[in-house]
Formats: sequence, structure tokens, C-alpha cells
Amino acid sequence: MPQHTETKKLPYSAEQMYDLVADVGSYPEFLPWTAAARIRSTDDRGETILMLADLVISFKVFRERFGSRVTLWQDKSRIDTEYIDGPFRYLESRWDFKQVEGGCEVTFFVDFEFKNRILQGAAGMFFNEAMQRIVRAFERRAADLYQGA
Repeated sequence: MPQHTETKKLPYSAEQMYDLVADVGSYPEFLPWTAAARIRSTDDRGETILMLADLVISFKVFRERFGSRVTLWQDKSRIDTEYIDGPFRYLESRWDFKQVEGGCEVTFFVDFEFKNRILQGAAGMFFNEAMQRIVRAFERRAADLYQGA
């Protein structure tokens, strides 16, 4: 249902931004509404690393855990996320990192739908603003980690 795509040019390397997004366990330190993160497993499959992770999302009275399958494509500078279980009907996201002059271009795409119609309606009202806040949180985290590095 709601979809969001955003592309930004940032003054960091594609590798730095890939590493930042791939560090799912650190999300509660900087990502809005993320109360906890747990990596269930990590499996190096040669071309990819497959990670199973749980995030606890907390917003006002809403607090839910959801599981996802994160596929890390380091050689392709891409990270794909697929929903496993929790409050969504489906959730998919994709990060692409491309080295360009002066830094990298980061593209973020997300598409999801809640199972609960009330949550879906509430999400629709603030969806674009929420997605922009999430992207800005990654930008701030990159500045904190890589500024002057």
C-alpha cells in the first residue's frame, strides 16, 4: 500500500553507508521509533549474507515486534529486507549504494501494509513524514560516525 522512494547524495563512501545500514543491531541507538533490535542469526552464503533480525517498533501506545530477513549484497552494494512475522501483511525495503564523485548516492525504497486496518489508516496519515525522518536519522548517524574520518 504505502510506498516511499528517496534518493540522496551524501559525502560518504558507498561502503560506509552500506556498513551503517547493514548494522541492524545498532538501529535502536539512532532510528526513530525503534525500541530494540535482535539479530537471530547470520549466515554467510558467499555471494550474500543472510540475516534474520527482530525489531521492536514503539510509537505512542503501539508497540510491536516484527521479524525480517535481511539480505546483504556487499558486492552489489545493496541491502534487501523481507518481512517474516509480526503486525504487517507484508513489508519490503531496499537500499542501493552507488559511489559517485564527491561521495555516494543512496536510494531507499519501502513498501508495506499493516494487517490491522486502524494501524494502516494511521500509518497512511504520517507515512511520508515518517519515512523522511528515518532517512534523515541515517544521514545524522553517518555524520556522527564519519565526519572527519
